[in-house]
Amino acid sequence: MDEPIRALLRTVSTATLTTVLFKRGLRNVFLQNVHPVASGLPHMVGPAYTLRMIPAREDLDVLDAYADPNHPQRHAVEHCPKGHVLVIDSRKDARGASAGDILLRRLMVRGCAGVVTDGGFRDSPAVAALGFPAYHQRPSAPTGPIWHHAADTGLPIACGDVAVYPGDIMVGDGEGVVCIPRELAAAVAEEAAAATAYEEFVEAQVKAGRPLPGLYPATPESRAEFERWRIARGRG
Repeated sequence: MDEPIRALLRTVSTATLTTVLFKRGLRNVFLQNVHPVASGLPHMVGPAYTLRMIPAREDLDVLDAYADPNHPQRHAVEHCPKGHVLVIDSRKDARGASAGDILLRRLMVRGCAGVVTDGGFRDSPAVAALGFPAYHQRPSAPTGPIWHHAADTGLPIACGDVAVYPGDIMVGDGEGVVCIPRELAAAVAEEAAAATAYEEFVEAQVKAGRPLPGLYPATPESRAEFERWRIARGRG
């Protein structure tokens, strides 16, 4: 993705992004029950690289399966492109881990932008200590093949009840993760950045005791006042 767009998206919240997308008619963009593994992680921004899980089957899902270098989970970890986010469809099932700290460290070392699952990660204290943007439903110690079969990569998936297509832009902050259709990313980033700047002005006004009517939502008069406020602070 274009680096200026990535940089803009790092400055805006998932809350603002959901509003901007809602204005475009997109309601279901915030991944449900998907949370940061730890507080204080860097913002996550990057195109989605997808991995799909299906229910495990006892004759196929054994620990020896991981010895195959083409195992889809291992393939995803080794082939998720630099700057991308690995997004795992775990069917909202956190009974078995979607991955653990070694695999997530490998993603981090390879320069990936983050990892998201609607299941759970094992070794979660070690994952939290990585400082790598990682989002899951909850910690899950049991190894993945007890409940999951890694089926394929690079296809449309569901994650947290949201449709995620390869290349969609995933943005994560302390609140959660938003999926932005890739063709809208530039326009959404620019509008969200503008909205964020206006909200900074609103915050300053509210702290000073100003009431909300005529300020939030914006009016032509408040926007003109905002422009003067921004120029006065060297942001014009």
